[in-house]
Amino acid sequence: MAKPMSKAAREAFLCEARPAILSVPQLGKGPLSSPVWYDYEAGGSLWILMQNDSRKGKLLEVGSRVSLCAQKETRPYQYVSVEGPVSEIKHYDLDIDLRAMAVRYLGEAGGAEFIEAMRATYGQGHGIKVTITPESWLSADYN
Repeated sequence: MAKPMSKAAREAFLCEARPAILSVPQLGKGPLSSPVWYDYEAGGSLWILMQNDSRKGKLLEVGSRVSLCAQKETRPYQYVSVEGPVSEIKHYDLDIDLRAMAVRYLGEAGGAEFIEAMRATYGQGHGIKVTITPESWLSADYN
């Protein structure tokens, strides 16, 4: 039987690098749900990167309420879901923000390779860093 995680456990879980699903409201439709990389520090906000001309980039604005769900896909299953407002949207720095995210998910060598492969696409000034303030939490731990 699943049990909710403690605050410390759910924050530690969310601090781990794992793909997540971001759900963004759409007028007159169901939410847009999309896989994302994210970063989070316990007790703080989380942030994701995207292109401002992407579908989700066009839908988001400061104050938009979104949900993000990260899960462990092997037994024992676990998940943490957060919901809250977008608190900031700004252009990101390719060599600071995108590099940090790429290294988080791909390691030093893989992150450096990713940055160089994506430099032409992501270096055109369309990248945004979206900060989300978690307000509501759901979690389950099947341990």
